Order: sequence, then C-alpha cells, then structure tokens
Amino acid sequence: MSNSKIPKATAKRLPVYYRYLRFLADSGTQRVSSTELADAVKVDSATIRRDFSYFGALGKRGYGYDVRELVDFFKRILRQDRLTSVALVGLDSMGQALLHYNFRQSNNMRISAAFDDDSKLTGTIVAGVPVYPTSEMETQLRDQQIKIAILTVPDEQAQDVADALVKAGVLGIMNFTTTRLNLPKTVRVQNVDLASELQTLVYFLDNYGDKED
Repeated sequence: MSNSKIPKATAKRLPVYYRYLRFLADSGTQRVSSTELADAVKVDSATIRRDFSYFGALGKRGYGYDVRELVDFFKRILRQDRLTSVALVGLDSMGQALLHYNFRQSNNMRISAAFDDDSKLTGTIVAGVPVYPTSEMETQLRDQQIKIAILTVPDEQAQDVADALVKAGVLGIMNFTTTRLNLPKTVRVQNVDLASELQTLVYFLDNYGDKED
C-alpha cells in the first residue's frame, strides 16, 4: 500500500519505530520480534504488526524482523536518506529555542534559514543559521527550494505569514501558534499547541488513576 493511504495514527508511530530500530542496529542487534518491539516502544504487538502490514511483508513468522532491513526501509519512507531543509519563521523565545535545538538528534533535517523582522537579528547568523528579514522570505524559500516551515510568529500574524509561505511554495507547516490556519488542502499543517497538551496532561493526572495513551 502506498504511504499516502496508511492511517494517520500509523504514520505518527513510524518515527518512534525508526528511532528504536536505529538504537537496536547501533547496539548490534540483528533480529527483533513484534513483542520485543512492543515492550520497548509501548505499542501493543498487534498494532505493530498491523502498522507494518501496510508496507507488505516486512518480517517472517517464527523469525521476527531483520533490524537492519527495517532501519533501511523506514529510513527511505521517512526520507531520512536525504537532507531536508526547513525554514523557521519567528524568532521569539520559542523560535530561538528551536533554532538552537535544530534537530541535533537527526542527521537528515536542519533549519537552514530563519526569518524575522527584528533588525537586531536580521543579517546575522544565529546558532549557525542565517536570519533574513521576512520581506526576503519568498525569494529565499524559492532559491533554497525549502518546502517545509516552522511557524512561531505572534498569533495575529500567523494567517498572513502562512499565506506568504504557501505563495513561496511551502507544502508543509509546523504551526506553533494557537491560530488554526485556513490554507489550501494541498498544504499539510501540523499544529503543536504546548499549552493544550499540558492542560490535557493535568486533566489525565486529576481524573485517571492509570496511564492513558
């Protein structure tokens, strides 16, 4: 089955599988069963087998999964076999934190351009990343062929900036604002609302005695 047709819940688990499989490969492990993988990533083995089944026969009954083969497979479908450049728009405290983090746990993703209107920042290099004024955003994104952006601007600016990103050819936006963006269906938006996630965690702590996924 093609990647575009797998359930979203499965797609969200793929990086989790990939990260642990890389750990196994680095430690010299050659085979892993769905039960062993389930214990490590806290996803039940039936779900893992179902997730893997969307991509064909990845394992063998009675043998398990070849770790190196799985690493190579997920590396390809998650595009970890090539460098993905990302733009960051907005250098407030959240933007600065993301800029200094810059996906250092991954060798295949990086923030390669940042944009802001603070004259103290534009024209400088922060954490190894050049900072451009937002007036240059469309030109730079097209010249650098960047298709993914992280949005950390003030909420009242989010829609206008997102529209400009789409105009510049961006196809995926990680949205750290609380604004729910109105964009073409061809653009994928991943909303990251830390306050809501924390509120949800507090609710679960107050209302559930056991762990909830």
